Amino acid sequence: MRITVFSSKAYDQLFLDAANADQSHEIFYQEPHLNSSTASLAKGAEIVCVFVNDIIDRDTLKILKKQGVKLIAMRCAGFNNVDLKAADEFNIKVCRVPAYSPYSVAEHTLALVLGLNRHLHRAYNRVRDGNFSLNGFIGFDLHGKTVGIVGTGKIGTVTMGLFKGFGCKLLAYDVAKNTDCLNMGANYVDLDTMFKQSDIVSLHCPLNPATHNMVDANLLSKAKQGLMLINTGRGALINTQDVIEALKAGRLGSLGLDVYEEEADLFFEDLSTHVIRDDQFARLMTFPNVLVTGHQAFFTQEALSAIAETTIENINAFSKSGSAIHEVSIDRLA
Repeated sequence: MRITVFSSKAYDQLFLDAANADQSHEIFYQEPHLNSSTASLAKGAEIVCVFVNDIIDRDTLKILKKQGVKLIAMRCAGFNNVDLKAADEFNIKVCRVPAYSPYSVAEHTLALVLGLNRHLHRAYNRVRDGNFSLNGFIGFDLHGKTVGIVGTGKIGTVTMGLFKGFGCKLLAYDVAKNTDCLNMGANYVDLDTMFKQSDIVSLHCPLNPATHNMVDANLLSKAKQGLMLINTGRGALINTQDVIEALKAGRLGSLGLDVYEEEADLFFEDLSTHVIRDDQFARLMTFPNVLVTGHQAFFTQEALSAIAETTIENINAFSKSGSAIHEVSIDRLA
């Protein structure tokens, strides 16, 4: 089948070509994001393969339908950027990669925690300048600290296991309790309780109407003084302006982000010679206790290989039966 890959980078081509080693499919790579202005690039393709910052709204889907596209293959777990109702209306199926390497995201979460706690990002620059002073670099032992995990799916559970290895006390929040987390000694609590008691809170839940901007001024006002907040889930889980105000007030002790609410205009691109026009992001970067990475938590060889293989498996199944393995639809969500 003919596939057009949007938002493609060199590493996407490397791993997708490897997964398609038998050349069962014709793959064409496009650098631009998919949206209604670029959808014409998919002309002749039966399948489009997209990523987290592509915009698959009604207008885009309408154009893709006219061009004969039958499947949207997400090469990621999230699908909040797809208008599933419109996709159903246009009879375009949607599939995703529900899991790849939970270890990649969990380990990056710990990297952010350790980097912030021991001020590694600041120490690196200071030492390079020949400044070996330790002033302002006092951290804390993770051992014995209380860590709250929001979302106890595969990634959240693996992350919890890493914190348990450090000897942390564990709190959890989710709509359903995970037996593996309970066996690790986690105590399920509500969000207010978690933020009041935790030294560190890490977000690993999906983005949906119930979780959109769940970390807001109201919740942050209840947080333990000096809380470290980590988000490797979805950018819009937090209200960025409210988090900035909490940092300014000292309620938040530190913030680690691998995702950002308005990342579509920033992440995955080299903007080093450009002026960053996002005032909120620019403000975040002025805080010495904020560490931001550009959506790289998933970025390991193992994860990229698994993403590519599952994507091609979805497409193989669709080409044979008309149904992908990991389909997402309004009916299944219901």
